Amino acid sequence: MGTVLAGMLLAACTQAPDMSGIAHERNRSVQRYDVSQAIASNGDVLVVGTQNGVALVSHDQGKNWERIVLGQTSLVDIAVCKDKRFVAIDHYHKVWSADAQGRNWQSVPLAQPHTPLAVTCSPQGDWWVAGTNAVIAASSDAGKTWRTTDFGEDTQITAIQFVDDRHAFALGEFGLLLTSADGGASWRKGPALPGEFYPYAALFRNDREGWVSGIAGQVLHTVDGGASWKKQVNATQVSLNRLFMHDGVPHAVGNAGVVARLVGDTWRAVPYPDPVPVFLGGGASLADQKAIVIGGPGGLLRALASANQE
Repeated sequence: MGTVLAGMLLAACTQAPDMSGIAHERNRSVQRYDVSQAIASNGDVLVVGTQNGVALVSHDQGKNWERIVLGQTSLVDIAVCKDKRFVAIDHYHKVWSADAQGRNWQSVPLAQPHTPLAVTCSPQGDWWVAGTNAVIAASSDAGKTWRTTDFGEDTQITAIQFVDDRHAFALGEFGLLLTSADGGASWRKGPALPGEFYPYAALFRNDREGWVSGIAGQVLHTVDGGASWKKQVNATQVSLNRLFMHDGVPHAVGNAGVVARLVGDTWRAVPYPDPVPVFLGGGASLADQKAIVIGGPGGLLRALASANQE
């Protein structure tokens, strides 16, 4: 009896567990389970696509974030169109779009390519999607209708970019290089990149100069529109997953929490406070802020000052 009474008194005196930390975490816009895969900025608004069906939107250059739940989707790439609207792709055969404020998200179905891997907008405002089976799809009416170019190969196209009204590049596995000189009306297969190169990301400054990053930290550079390529030194020694321009200089984010920039002909790590050694899936320029924003797993989203980089 005494033992039971003591147990009752102990239970009565035991405080309820403190759940405030859990409640606080649930109220945060960016959650620990968010995995950032793509980041885009239209100069005013930042949009981050995640693996878990959420778009994260910032109207103050990454200081605060708004959480927009899209449902069953995994946004793998995002682009900005000429009217500052956003267009994104997911692994569930859909193309998503949002207004210039990163809101009012809508989706349209996408039949081909079966798995979209890269998206961009042309200067004319058309949507362009590339992916598996060497298929490129384009829409001039916000996804109501699509026209496709099928190269008939079991090859993934992993990068696509328009550099002006006429010139565009698409790159894929086994060193595949496709170019257009008529605004995407037709595409021509160029000489293959050396070593059956598998591109993770590509960045072209114009119709002559560009960079492509790939497996095991490889980076190639062209100054003749892809007719030839030269290997560049990647001093970070990690794979660079996204390439983007910042203050006129090529930058990248990669594995092991690496942020890199091109210095001469060498890609060098950009030091930043409290680096986290994780896969960085997204990066974008905050030019007006002299900063870049990076994203990865574990709800990682950070803006890094770049004004004093050498």
